[in-house]
Amino acid sequence: MPKSTYFTGQPILGQLLSLIPRPKVDQLAKKHQSNRYCKKFRAYDHLVTMLFSSFHHCSSLRELITGLQASSSRLGHLGIQYTPRKSTLADANRRRSAELFSELFHSLRKRYYGFSPDSTLKGKLNERLFIADSTTITLFSEVFKGCGNAMANGRKKGGVKAHTLIRAKDDVPCFVHITQAATSDRTVMPRLDLPSGSILVMDKGYNSYVPMAKWTKQNVTWVTRLNARACWEVLQELPVAEKFKNNGVVSDRLVILGNRSRKAKVPLQQARIIVYYDKKDNRTFEFLTNSTELTALTIAGLYKRRWQIESLFKRIKQNFQLHNFLGDNQNAIEIQIWCTLIADLLTKVVKDRADKFRKTKWSFSNVAGLIRQHLGTYIDLVRFLINPEKALIGYREKVPEHQLKLFKT
Repeated sequence: MPKSTYFTGQPILGQLLSLIPRPKVDQLAKKHQSNRYCKKFRAYDHLVTMLFSSFHHCSSLRELITGLQASSSRLGHLGIQYTPRKSTLADANRRRSAELFSELFHSLRKRYYGFSPDSTLKGKLNERLFIADSTTITLFSEVFKGCGNAMANGRKKGGVKAHTLIRAKDDVPCFVHITQAATSDRTVMPRLDLPSGSILVMDKGYNSYVPMAKWTKQNVTWVTRLNARACWEVLQELPVAEKFKNNGVVSDRLVILGNRSRKAKVPLQQARIIVYYDKKDNRTFEFLTNSTELTALTIAGLYKRRWQIESLFKRIKQNFQLHNFLGDNQNAIEIQIWCTLIADLLTKVVKDRADKFRKTKWSFSNVAGLIRQHLGTYIDLVRFLINPEKALIGYREKVPEHQLKLFKT
């Protein structure tokens, strides 16, 4: 007897929301008093509304509200009872603390891709590798202080900077800190909490000797590029094997890093400088690291992995709405960014669950596009992604000729 293709569960948006524990949302709402003076549009309703906006790429409040009204028959499956007015949503974006959405994102990350900062990481380099960088989102108002020069008319666009740390194995942000675009990357370094045994790769904009010395004491390996203004003294020239020279390693030196005149405030530390020539791009790189165990080629290879976080930024900006914001105040902008990160995380969870049962992995953009087009469709999302061919109209499994057919078709 053929299997029924009728799915009586939740629409795709409901399945994505089921990945978010409702008690956790209520707990955070109570902690931040997010439901205070709110009769109908409570914190969970706000979350669902903003996630609907993220998945549907809504560019205005009117587009978002009319989209919810057109889906009013399905709102019961999402746990909300009515669609808010534009003024209600605008007020909530201005008044409800963005810290609620920030803590919810980090809670979900720990739930699905968790690791303990107090633990010790061992094993393959990919499982120990972390990458830090920041990305800037340009705004058309000076809500956040932008970076760069002003335009010819003297005006300057604002900008948001998202300082991000990812674990290479998971390919999702495990730390995000939002500031104005003019904020230096180095100010965020003391906030990074890394497990012992981990490897951190970062750009030279993060060169700050105090946290780097602290990480060395915590058994954290760091790899970055040498800043042109860095102070260092050569301790020893390390020999470079012929096979390493043939693969681009020019020199390998042990150095004392830091300025001796400021050693009372900024401690001196031992480090290693590797000069590497990339034949493909015809460029020379100077890598700075505290590792004396990893080979020079391994250090160069680890720094090349830094491009993974750039791909993550591209993934988020291309698949979700970060070009138009639903509010012109700082809190509303932060809420939209955090909900975009939550939407990205939920999509990644679904993709990873389906990929466990497939030889050919899904691309993130294809999964995000499917979700966007069928947000209200009643199909089992994960089962569909595992074997979409079975969802084709008129699909039939091949039955062996010798098998007894009990039912004629």
